[in-house]
Parts: sequence; structure tokens; C-alpha cells
Amino acid sequence: MSLWIGPMRVHLNGHKELTSHNEIVTVKPKGEVFIPLNVSMNHRAEVLVKEGDTVVVGTKLGIGPEPFAIPIYSPVSGVVGKVIQMMHPWLKPTDHLVIKDDGKYTFARSFDPIDIETADRETLVAMMKEAGLMGCGGAGFPTFMKYKNPQGIETLIINAVECEPYITADYRTMKEFLDDLVYGTRAMLKASTAKNAIIAIKKNKHELCTKLQALLVNTPEIKIFMTPDVYPMGWERTLVYEYSKKRYDRLPSEVGFIVNNATTAVSFAQALRQGKPIGEKIVTISGDGVKHPVNVRVPFGTKVSEIIEAIGGYSAEDVHIIAGGPMMGKTITTDQFVITSYANAITVLKAQKIDPLPCMRCGRCNDTCPACLLPVRINNAEEAKDLNLIEKLRADQCIECGLCSYICPSKIDVTEGVRRAKRALQLRKK
Repeated sequence: MSLWIGPMRVHLNGHKELTSHNEIVTVKPKGEVFIPLNVSMNHRAEVLVKEGDTVVVGTKLGIGPEPFAIPIYSPVSGVVGKVIQMMHPWLKPTDHLVIKDDGKYTFARSFDPIDIETADRETLVAMMKEAGLMGCGGAGFPTFMKYKNPQGIETLIINAVECEPYITADYRTMKEFLDDLVYGTRAMLKASTAKNAIIAIKKNKHELCTKLQALLVNTPEIKIFMTPDVYPMGWERTLVYEYSKKRYDRLPSEVGFIVNNATTAVSFAQALRQGKPIGEKIVTISGDGVKHPVNVRVPFGTKVSEIIEAIGGYSAEDVHIIAGGPMMGKTITTDQFVITSYANAITVLKAQKIDPLPCMRCGRCNDTCPACLLPVRINNAEEAKDLNLIEKLRADQCIECGLCSYICPSKIDVTEGVRRAKRALQLRKK
């Protein structure tokens, strides 16, 4: 940890205006969807259907192994095809199950709805698992695992901050399903055993906060917590500290918190009320590399290339396609990958040539790191292949927020160096 702690956060130009108020565009796949079968980086689901089977929206297609034993459901109706390998936003090819979309979107309940007024805590947690709910902020961590055995939880935080530039998917989802946000928050609060909940949202979202406050008049256990418009306020460590001034080592539960994304709360409400898992997502497609930035409503499993084509195409020949936002997302060299059930954005930026200068040793990356690391020293240790120093500098604690690269006056991609250092540590452990 740095001896002197700097601001640890920065106000960024969010470019939110590109997609925050225009119409949400519905995009349908061109005949096929491709369902990722991995429920985590290292856990592949067992397929429960076979080629030629007829499925509807909500048919259970597979289930992951323990401890990630969550099901995968079909987002479309049609016929099961083959299992093929495709690029995944994790930057490696994985198995995908092909479903030939019949365009009818015939729906059947995947499970029975549940009334949260009469359901006990265990029933709600079981529903999280049965609904295949994964954190919709982009990480894709199985939601039920946070609630399996809560101990000492005092506050549930629903994270509606959405601090990455360009991304407005959570904001648009909340605007469209504000009642579901409250209902899902109430259900998660009951499952968490906490006494109260906060919905954390940037203080500049005046209209949304006013409408939300009106819905919470008779729900005193849930309050709105307005945060400053800085990055990475949406990172759970930063958010927990902003609210409580408490820090923790590994998990928010160590200091009495569970943190979940706002769209995850909405999705949980819809599973409880309608008996259906996530089938479609509101996803932000933005950046100067697309002609018409917009939020799209799209079945998960739809190819990114088809979405870009449907909204007007690229604005340049040479672009960077990023799964997620420009700060924490992963750049992928192809648009032949699909939207996952937990995706929130695809950012497309025009390629720019950057010639880095030698490090000035200004220390700005160290001052700004929200994890209190020394990014430039980790980067240098990676270049020297000094694994012992990399471990001593706690490179594994980096969240890859991108601030060290963003803030660097020499334009050094410090984040990528730290990312390589983390991978080197992981390989040594194997």
C-alpha cells in the first residue's frame, strides 16, 4: 500500500449524453443465437438438451457444476443446434450452444413466481440460484453465493452508480423498470438478513432520484445514497468506503455489507414476479467508433456484429471493440462474439496511435490507484520478470480500473503491465 494516499478517484468525461435519453432500439438475432456454456472462467455447464430438440424462451439448456451450479436458459424459441467454439469476452474461445431462432419467442415459465411477503429467506436465495442470476454489472458472479450464509450483514448496497464512461444500460434499465428495482431490492434485503438497504446513485441523476424517492415513501428501510460523479465510485470497495468509511481485505461482508448491481435487482424482481430468467438485456453500444450510439434491447447470445450492423455500422475502418467500458473492459480483435446474460456494454472507439514517453516518476498513478497499490513499480517488476517483487507489491489486488494508464502524462499503458503481472502470478500458482 502507498505510504501517502492520494485522491484515489477522478472525475471523467462520461460521454453519457450519447445514449442516456435516445430511444432504446430492439435488435433481434439473424436466425441463430450462441449460448455461452461456461458459467465461470473454469466451470462449463452440463448440456441438458440435444441437437434437434425444440425449445422455448425459458427452456433449461444446461446447469453448471458445483459450486457454480446455476442453470442456463434459452433466450429464444427454436431448435437446438450443435456446440461450437467461439470467442468469449474473457478473451478466449469457449463452447457455445447454437439455437436456431424461429422468431416466435414462445415463452413458458421456467419456475413458479414467488411472493416476497410470504417467502422466507431460504426460498428467496434458492430462487436466485434457480433463476441463474449472475451479477449484471459485467462481472457475472453467481448472485446466490453472496446470500448463502450471510453473517453480520448490516446493510445491503444496490449499486446504481454506473461510473464507467459511455455506459448507461443500468440507468436506462432503472428508468424503465423502477418498480422492479424497488421490489428486487426488498427481496434482496430480506435474503441478506440486513436491517436496511441503500440504493447508491450519482447525485446528478435528479429526475430518477425524485421518482425513486416517491416509490420509497412507505419503505423506510430502503434509502437513496447519492454519490459524487467520480470514477471508480462504482467499484464496491470505493462505494463501501464512501458510505461507511470502512475498508476491508477481500469481501464487503467482512465489514457488514453485501453489494449487488441495480440491474441484478431488477432481474431478480422479474424472476420472482413472472417466473422467468434473464432472456434479453439492455446493453449500451457507444463510442466514437459507431455511427449511432444507442442502448439496445437484445436477446443474450446475439452476435455483436449483428447488433452493430442493425444500428448503422462502424464510423471508421480501424476501431477497437471493447467488451464493457473503456476503462475496465477488454479489447477484442473481432466482433464475432456474443452478448452474455450479464453484459452491460460494448464500447467501440476509433483506433489512435499513441507513442508513450519514458516514465517521469511523477507518482500520479500511485496517488490515484483506488486499491492503494504502486502500479508503476508493479509494471517495472513485470518488465524485469521479478515474480517475488510482483507478489510483494500485491499485484493480485489490482481491479484493472485503468486509472493508472488514464492519469499517466507519459501515456504508458501501466494497466496492461499490471495485468500481465497478475497473469504471471496466476501461472506460477498453477
